[in-house]
Amino acid sequence: MIKTQGRHGEIAVEVHSSIPDRFRQGQRLYALAEDGSRREFQIEELWPHKEWLVLKFAGIDSISDAETLLRCELQVPGEERSQLDAGWTYVSDLVGCRVFDGEREIGQLKDVQFGAGEAPLLIVRSGSKEYEIPFAAAYLKTVDPARKEIRMSLPEGLLEVNAPLTAEEKKENK
Repeated sequence: MIKTQGRHGEIAVEVHSSIPDRFRQGQRLYALAEDGSRREFQIEELWPHKEWLVLKFAGIDSISDAETLLRCELQVPGEERSQLDAGWTYVSDLVGCRVFDGEREIGQLKDVQFGAGEAPLLIVRSGSKEYEIPFAAAYLKTVDPARKEIRMSLPEGLLEVNAPLTAEEKKENK
């Protein structure tokens, strides 16, 4: 959810669905917070506004109520998810997957970020390191949500782009 929109608890959301009329009045949705907690809501009203969809949830009646939902991810209950075409996967099925470059395990997928370029970015954590890897078809070998694995063939040096600077590199930058 992007921002509050109005004085009565309305919220502007960025929709990542190509399914027309995906959301409807009376529909149940879950709001997944950054801390992993999840709350269920029901859509009271909805309307398009600029590039967003504005949602008014039952029981969310003020700006301060709406602010508690900012940065939450909206999720459709599993039983209401649409069947996807071959080659497509829900983001919620990707999170938690182990990511490999060839046979080498890079780490675990923590998040997917949209809008940083043509391809979404996979946020992969390995210990204290975090990598941003383009989820581009050119690098993708297989996605297996059932085995919680994403296998890629990454270009040489891609992972080093996000690597912390060495002591020598810090000295050179000064």
